[in-house]
Formats: sequence, structure tokens, C-alpha cells
Amino acid sequence: MFRFEELEIWKLSVSYGKDCYKIASLFPKYEIFALSDQLRRASLSISNNIAEGSVGSSANFKKYINTAIGSMLETVNILNFAYEIGYIKLISKNEMYNRAELIIKKMHSFSKSLN
Repeated sequence: MFRFEELEIWKLSVSYGKDCYKIASLFPKYEIFALSDQLRRASLSISNNIAEGSVGSSANFKKYINTAIGSMLETVNILNFAYEIGYIKLISKNEMYNRAELIIKKMHSFSKSLN
């Protein structure tokens, strides 16, 4: 087992990413190379950065956690935009927003623990 696979933030980000993929699949087909692709890439980037950062120094890992947080915020923005243009319902947007907020808090706490 790799170090990152034991981390709660990685597990939560994988689950979040899978749900973003499901949401992206609901977008109109003409968005396949645009907004849905952007959401899929941003959501996968969250867990990728946690995994990649798990090798090396604590200072380096913190940088990757911050990048993962940036990717999470990117998904929130995309989901907000998708809601604004009618691709997703308010309940889906709010659920994903709340999950993102929780995961970001956990990532901040984890990052602080690396000191």
C-alpha cells in the first residue's frame, strides 16, 4: 500500500472526483470536450496531487496539498457555473459545495500537521 492510500483526504477526494465524473456525464454531449472535460480533469487533479505530493519532504507535500485545494476550488467554480447555466440542480451544487468545503478543511488541517 502506498502512503497516500491511507490518507482520509485522498479517500475523500477520490470519492468526490468520482461524483464529479458522474455529474459531468449529465452535461450535454456538446460539452464533452469543454466544461465536462474541465470538471473531470480538475476533480482528478485533487487526488493526483495528494498522491504525487506524498513522496518527498513535508514542505513539498504542503505545496501539493495547496495545489489540490486549488483544483478543488476549480471544481466548485465549474459546478457553480454548471448550475447557473442549468446543467445541474441546486441540490447537487450545494451537496458538492458542502463536501468540497469539508475536504478543504481537512486538507488544511493535514497540511498544518506536516510541520
